[in-house]
Amino acid sequence: MDLSIIIPLLNEEESLKELHDWIVTVLRSNDFTYEILFIDDGSTDDSWKIITGLSESNPNVKGLRFRTNFGKSQALHAGFKAAEGNVVITMDADLQDDPEEIPELYRLIKEDKFDLVSGWKKKRFDSVLFKNMPSKLFNWAARRTSGVKLHDFNCGLKAFDKKVIKTIEVSGEMHRYIPVLAKNAGYGNIGEKIVKHQARKYGKTKFGMERFINGFLDLLTIWFVSKFGRQPMHLFGALGVLMFIIGFGFAIYLGVDKLFINPYGRLITDRPQFFIALTAMIIGTQLFLAGFLGEILIRSRKNETRYTISEEIGSDAKAKQYSS
Repeated sequence: MDLSIIIPLLNEEESLKELHDWIVTVLRSNDFTYEILFIDDGSTDDSWKIITGLSESNPNVKGLRFRTNFGKSQALHAGFKAAEGNVVITMDADLQDDPEEIPELYRLIKEDKFDLVSGWKKKRFDSVLFKNMPSKLFNWAARRTSGVKLHDFNCGLKAFDKKVIKTIEVSGEMHRYIPVLAKNAGYGNIGEKIVKHQARKYGKTKFGMERFINGFLDLLTIWFVSKFGRQPMHLFGALGVLMFIIGFGFAIYLGVDKLFINPYGRLITDRPQFFIALTAMIIGTQLFLAGFLGEILIRSRKNETRYTISEEIGSDAKAKQYSS
């Protein structure tokens, strides 16, 4: 199979039929074999009903429905797990991503041998104050922190070689940083393509200040994980040893001073250096234990379920070229 198109969505009933028809027109005109996977992230409108109808009319349409809203990262994780195409393309369901970009993205992966190609919405039709400016600041921080030179980390339109999406683990709210996850997994051939951005036609944006703040918190998380995720003892252990040495040094100083220099002076417990020494050694011990526990958790970590699927449509038996 040439292509898997993964579309996570939440309450996008107005756009699904139009998006499906547009994608199918593009794929058929280029003679692609394909599947379209709609991942319904707990929609409360008629999105699932529409997906079911599309699957009945087009056997290449598949759907996964979450029991509740688990988040875009979990939706992408489920889509990546189910995808069968040699090239995997993700896009949003709000019609702001242009399906006409799909053939060129496919070519960049298959012919130019990129591991991942990320879209860049150079010209945007979103609010300048509430989305464009925060997005520019966020992308600048992501470039500086991760070393991945992309202009638009959060663009939903991306193309992947199949081996990439079968390797990386997208969890929490890390969908914004899939290129960083790919780089950390050893897939460094990451490209970027300017893509057409369209004004939202239906509904309203899910973007808010909460997502903006969470994005920066996630950026700190992925920086830490990329630096110390495999060996947390390198950070916590080093800081713990440093703090313990500082505290122990103050304790030795107090002991020598009391025993040999000023034995009849103030009590040790009346001196501020005593509390510095005690606090530093306690903090150092706790940091060292945190690193030690982190190492144990990494070595004993098992796969855990991050979402539950209530319904699934589409099957391998029905996967064939759609024709009207």
